[in-house]
Amino acid sequence: MDIDEERIREAVQHTEILRPPKRSLATFGTTNVHYYLLTEPAYSELVKSAAETVIREGRVIAERPKIVTPFYLSRLEGFSLEAKRYFDSLIRTYGSNAPGLFYTYKNEPKELNIVSDNLLAVVDKLNREIDKRGDPLASIIRGQDELWDVSLMKFIYEMTRSSLPENLMQLETRGLLDVDASGIPAEARVRIEELFNMVTRGELDPSELKTELDRWGLFEEYEDRFFAIFKKSRR
Repeated sequence: MDIDEERIREAVQHTEILRPPKRSLATFGTTNVHYYLLTEPAYSELVKSAAETVIREGRVIAERPKIVTPFYLSRLEGFSLEAKRYFDSLIRTYGSNAPGLFYTYKNEPKELNIVSDNLLAVVDKLNREIDKRGDPLASIIRGQDELWDVSLMKFIYEMTRSSLPENLMQLETRGLLDVDASGIPAEARVRIEELFNMVTRGELDPSELKTELDRWGLFEEYEDRFFAIFKKSRR
């Protein structure tokens, strides 16, 4: 294990979710999680005369989880060769059409403040503020200052893991995990219909719909309908 891997491992081990979200990630919508990530300043070991705490505040936006298959994942762009090999191994192990959930997130940092107080006192104050405004998704994380983003990633992982059973149950109850004869999950068909409607209303660039169809290998099936959108727009 090299030095960077060791530092990351230590950062993960020293990350604590002091206040987890009180609700799971939404199965059929976007979830906004307001987080406070607390660390002791990197220079705290050098300056021990006063207690200080770094407060990083922001939002993690979790998009609606998508049902995908190993085949779909293998066609996504932006992944390394090693990741592509992993997707290929999933195809060999589970088949190309085994359904699973794919979560996407966006981090929106908001503020960074350094306060003259110890971490436990800051946690107590933040808990009172969150309880007062009644935000069920507000969370408090304790991490390491230099690798605070690793601590945030651990939080996202834990949040995803705890939400997965409920998300799967709700999707299964609605039959959205069912795979048709073409190997396409029912939820993917629903999502494609939503994208067609958005393109028709002018709310989505047609190229995004085309990309989604290509990822599922479905463009030929929907080709006539896709080009019909442009014929209507010329009238």
